[in-house]
Order: sequence, then C-alpha cells, then structure tokens
Amino acid sequence: MADTVTLHTFMSQEDVHYRGGLVAGARVLELFGDAGTALLLETDGVEGLLASYEDVQFLRPVRAGDLLDVTATLTSSGKTSRHLEFVAEVGGRPVCTARAVAVARQFVGEAEP
Repeated sequence: MADTVTLHTFMSQEDVHYRGGLVAGARVLELFGDAGTALLLETDGVEGLLASYEDVQFLRPVRAGDLLDVTATLTSSGKTSRHLEFVAEVGGRPVCTARAVAVARQFVGEAEP
C-alpha cells in the first residue's frame, strides 16, 4: 500500500487559460484532486472526496509545454478523514503546494443529504 502517488501530466494548449500560454491555478488544483483520488484508491480502496484545501501556495507559473509532476502524500489518517500534502513540480522545481483534508468513504449511489 503506497502512501505517495505521483501523476505526470503534460500541459497542452488546451490547458491554457491566460495570455502568454499560462495555465490557470485551478487546473493544478484539479490535478491535486486527481492525485488525491488515486492515493485514496491505493490506501482505502475508495475514491473519497476532498473536503478542504489548506495553505495553497502558487510559487511559479505553469505554461503550455510543461510536464507537471503532481505528488500526493498521506500525512495522517483518522477514522474516515485523511490529511494529504500535495506538490506540483516542473523540472524538479515546485510550482504549487497545498495541504488538504479528504473523507475516505464510498459515496457512489448515496442520496444527497
């Protein structure tokens, strides 16, 4: 069972949101969610849901043509909550970091509250 998952994603022109070939920070957060899902599937066997992000830091711009390495690390586990740390890197240099809390339980097919 892994406590770290890394996804490798090429940023294309389709990811560009701003002039100068810049990718929106929201795209990086989306990839954090994907990495968190992959990690929870590995550790808990369920997709889970991200409940909150904490301390998101955008450190450098991400551009079309960048290969983004997104790593999710499990830092602690409660009964159903999981604390995760994320880092996105381009060429080994961090471009974004964050912490998050996820709920690790099955939600598919459940009625909305």
